[in-house]
Amino acid sequence: MAGATLSLEPAGGGCWDEPLRIAARGLAPGQPLTLRACLRDEKGARFRAHARYRADARGELDLARAPALGGSFAGLEPMGLLWALEPDRPFWRLLKRDVRTPFVVRLELLDGHEPDAGRLLASAGLERHFMAPGVRRLPVRAGRVRATLFLPPGPGPFPGVIDIHGTGGGLLEYRASLLAGHGFATLALAFYDFEDLPKEFNNFHLDYFEEALCYMLQHPQVKGPGIGLLGISLGADICLSMASFLKNVSATVSINGSGFSGNRSIYYKETKIPPLGYDLRRVKVAFSGILDIVDIRNDVVGCENPSMIPIEKAQGPILYIVGQDDHNWRSGLYAQIASERLQAHGKEKPLIISYPGTGHYIEPPYFPMCPASLHKLLNKPVLWGGEVRAHSKAQVDAWKQIISFFYQHLGGSHRRASSRL
Repeated sequence: MAGATLSLEPAGGGCWDEPLRIAARGLAPGQPLTLRACLRDEKGARFRAHARYRADARGELDLARAPALGGSFAGLEPMGLLWALEPDRPFWRLLKRDVRTPFVVRLELLDGHEPDAGRLLASAGLERHFMAPGVRRLPVRAGRVRATLFLPPGPGPFPGVIDIHGTGGGLLEYRASLLAGHGFATLALAFYDFEDLPKEFNNFHLDYFEEALCYMLQHPQVKGPGIGLLGISLGADICLSMASFLKNVSATVSINGSGFSGNRSIYYKETKIPPLGYDLRRVKVAFSGILDIVDIRNDVVGCENPSMIPIEKAQGPILYIVGQDDHNWRSGLYAQIASERLQAHGKEKPLIISYPGTGHYIEPPYFPMCPASLHKLLNKPVLWGGEVRAHSKAQVDAWKQIISFFYQHLGGSHRRASSRL
C-alpha cells in the first residue's frame, strides 16, 4: 500500500475551533486500519487517541462518513481524534499557554487494528491555530489592568467582550483569541497571580474590573455603547457581579457560574456581599482517591440569600451555560435559583442552556474533556464531572450559542462565524 495518503481539510489544520475533515486514499477495499493522534502541550505532556476503521469499497476512508469501530471512541465522530485525546500524565488538563503558536497534532495511519496494527501507511502533521489570519494580539498594561486585547482583522471598530477564567489565576488567552476570529474585540483579563497583580485571590474588589471595562469602552477599536462579558466558574461569578453593579454591560455569559459570593466577600463602593462559605467535612472521596467537592458549599435557602449576587440589577440579558454533571458545584441548581430571583424582581427569565453528561470545564470546541485535575486552592485532584462524548458535543454547541448570543446583543457580522463553525 505504498500509495496510501492522508488528506486534511482545511489543509494544514485551520483554527482550533474549526471542524476538520480527515480522509485517506490509496487503500485496499475493506482494509482494516488504525488512526492514531498525538499532541504534546507546551510543558511536554503527551496526549494520545486512536480509533479503528475499515476502508470502503473504493479503498478510501473519510471520517465524515466512516464510523469508528472502537478505540478511544466509537461511531461516526469526525473530530473524535481531537476531543478523545487523553494525557499520559494523570490529572493533566490540556491548556494553550501561548496562542501565538499552534498545537501540532501528529496523525498516523496504520495497517490493521490495534493492538495488532502493523506498518505505518501514511502520516501527517496537523497545525491547529489559536489566532485566525489577521487577528492582532496587544498586551495591555493600563493603570492596574493586566490583560491581552485581541482585535479581529479589518478596520473596526468591533463589538467588545471581556473574557475571565476561574480560580487557576494567571492570564489565559486561548478563548479570547479564538473569539476574536469571530469578529469580537476580546480582552483576556487577569485578576491575580500574574505579573504585579496579587499572588493570592482574597476578597474581590469590583473597582479593578470596572477599570478594565472603562479601558474597553474608551478603546477606539471597540464599538459601544456596551460590552459583553464571558466567564467560567469563578470568572462567571465575577462577570455576574460586574453586570449587576457596573454600567454599560450589554450581555453576560456565565459558564458554570454559581451567582454567589462563594469563599470571599465581594466589594463595590459601599456594598459588601458576604461569602456563602463551605464545609470541607462534606468532601467525598471518589475513585482512586480523587475528591468530589460538589456538596461542600453551604446550603442555599431561597433566592434572596444575602450571599447572592443581585443579578436583578443587571442591564443586559444573561445566558447561563450549564453542565448538568458539574462536580465543582451544582451549576444547574444555581441557574434555577437565579431564574427564580429574576422573576421575583419582575424581570424576564434568563436564557439557560443545560447540557446532560457535561462537566465543569466547558471549553471551546474540540478541547478534550478534563475529568479531574489538581485544584489550585485544595492542592489535591478533584472531580470535575462529565461524560466524554456528551461533554464534547456540548462544547461545540455552547460555543455556537455564545457567539450567536453576543452577535444578537452586541452586533457584529454572522458571516465570519458561519464559515468557521
